[in-house]
Amino acid sequence: MPPPVRFTAPGGTEWGHTVRDFAISALREPPFPTGRHGATDQVAGESIEWARTFGLVDSGQRVHRLERADAAGLAGRACPDGSVEGLRLLTDLISWLFVMDDACDEDGLGADPVRLGPAISTLLDVLDRCGDPNVVPPAVGPLGDALHDLCRRTRLHDHAGLLLRFVSQMREYLLALLWEAGNRERRRVPEVAEYVQLRRHIGGVHPCLTLTDLASTRPSGPAQRADPGLVALDLLAVDLVCWCNDLFSYGKESQADPDVHNLVTVLGQDSDADEAAALRSAAHRFNQGLATYLDAEEALRAVGDDGIRDALAARRNWVRATYDWSVGAARYA
Repeated sequence: MPPPVRFTAPGGTEWGHTVRDFAISALREPPFPTGRHGATDQVAGESIEWARTFGLVDSGQRVHRLERADAAGLAGRACPDGSVEGLRLLTDLISWLFVMDDACDEDGLGADPVRLGPAISTLLDVLDRCGDPNVVPPAVGPLGDALHDLCRRTRLHDHAGLLLRFVSQMREYLLALLWEAGNRERRRVPEVAEYVQLRRHIGGVHPCLTLTDLASTRPSGPAQRADPGLVALDLLAVDLVCWCNDLFSYGKESQADPDVHNLVTVLGQDSDADEAAALRSAAHRFNQGLATYLDAEEALRAVGDDGIRDALAARRNWVRATYDWSVGAARYA
């Protein structure tokens, strides 16, 4: 665990807390019901085997790292009522994202745009094929082969709109990784507005929401997804997921050298605040965002149809799931 950060309690007394303790005490707990898919444990083992089959994890250490990340635990909370196949697809996507993020954040790929660029180009080539089973992708390595499998299985659901949406969102995620790499190379801390916008993409939440919708018995149609109210709520939900992640992960990320791609670091740079003040500012932003989300959801629920209400349930599940998973996540220890 990282060394304690000092926080000032009401009355001016200082007391020691780990960052995780602070996040639990400072963040407002999302007032949504909790759930967990009944097939979560089954899918957990299947997803690890899927990752091993495609070579995403090729050593005991990497397998252990992926097991500790608990992709199925997050997916099972975010998609408690979907089909088992839908849960399996979502879990495999989260596993893929964890492996890609680890390659960038912990294995050095994301610190060098010259190395990352060709890898991203190859993965974009895979996405351009949209999972077409009749087009054999080139030999692109484990990440590319596994990504093609995700696209292929998404395509099997025969929902063209969601397939194209998923592919587009994965492109945005990959291109945002190049933005990250450029910042890391220059040790540049982005401005707050820039960070908030790009964080929505590097978090990989958009494609996860799309596969969660796909797992639903009644996935929303294009007209519902284009509803301005739901579009705005989507952004709020994604922000809450990413900011929650930033707060809980900050302790691990700041052990050696704070990652410039964390809300705490960005807010601290913007206001020239010390670490404790930046953590409080990030928690306040999350709590304000949650209050805004609750108001927006209530307004949309009052006028929306069943399709909108199903979409709202998926988004509130993701906000709640991220909080619950983060509280106990070994990935951030």
